[in-house]
Amino acid sequence: MEAKIGFRNVKSLIFKGIIIFFAFVITLPLIIILLYIVKQGASQVNWHFLTHVPAPVGEKGGGIINALVGSALMVLMSSVIAIPIGMMAGIYLSENPRTRLAYYTGLCVDILQGVPSIVVGIVAYFWLVKPLGTFSALSGSIALAIMMLPIVIRATEQTLLMLPPSLKEAALSLGVPYHRVILKVIVPCGFAGILSGITLSIARVIGETAPLLFTAFGSPFLSASIKKPMESLPHLIFTYATSPYDDWHDLAWGASFILLVFVLTLNIITKVMTRKWKVQL
Repeated sequence: MEAKIGFRNVKSLIFKGIIIFFAFVITLPLIIILLYIVKQGASQVNWHFLTHVPAPVGEKGGGIINALVGSALMVLMSSVIAIPIGMMAGIYLSENPRTRLAYYTGLCVDILQGVPSIVVGIVAYFWLVKPLGTFSALSGSIALAIMMLPIVIRATEQTLLMLPPSLKEAALSLGVPYHRVILKVIVPCGFAGILSGITLSIARVIGETAPLLFTAFGSPFLSASIKKPMESLPHLIFTYATSPYDDWHDLAWGASFILLVFVLTLNIITKVMTRKWKVQL
C-alpha cells in the first residue's frame, strides 16, 4: 500500500513539474519581448521625445507628441461612441436573455468580436472615408468604436448576469420604477465589472494599426481637428519601423515602449478591478 501511495506521489510531482515547465515556456516569449522592447526603447524616451513633433527627414531629434495627442483623442472619441451603446446592449441582453432579438444580437456580437481588424478598417473606409472624401480622425474613431463594442457588450452582460436576482426584486418590491432599478441599483452594483470590460476594450484598440491605415491615415503635424488626418502611436511605429533611416528606427522603439507601458497599465488595472469585483461578490 505504501509503495502504491509513493508511486502516486511521484507521478503527481512529475505531472506538476510538467505543468510548471510548460507554464514557464508560455510566459518566456512574453518576457523576452518585454525585455527587448524595454532595452531598445527606454533609452529613447526623454522630455524632447514626448513634447515635439517628428523632425523632417535628415534632421536629428524629433518626437511623438502628434501621435500621443492623436491616439488620446481617437480613443476618447471611440469610447464616447462605444461605451454607452455597448452598455445599453449589454443591459438588454442580461435582462432579456431568452428573447429572439437577444439571441440574434448575441450571435452578431460574437461574430463581430471575431472579425479581423483590417476588415473593420476596409469597411470603415468604404462607409466613411470615401463618402466624406478625406481621411479623418472621426473615421478612425468610429472604426475603433466598432472593435470596442463586443467587448463592452459582453462585459456588461456577463457582469449583470452574475448579480443576485434579489437585488432587482427588492428594489421592485419597494415600488421603484424599472428603469430606475436598472440605472440606480443594478448598474452601480456591477460597475466594477463593467469598468474592467471598458478598460480591457481600450487596451484592445489602443494598439490597433490596420483600421487606422484605412481611416485616420496619419499626419506628421500636431492636429486636434477630427475632420482631418491624424497620427496615432501604432501608425507612427509602423511608418518609422519600415523606413530606411536608423534615426526613425530609434524613434519607433521609443514609441513602442510608450505604447507597451500604456497597454500593460490598462491590463493591470483591468486585472485588479476584476479581482476586487469578484471578492465583493
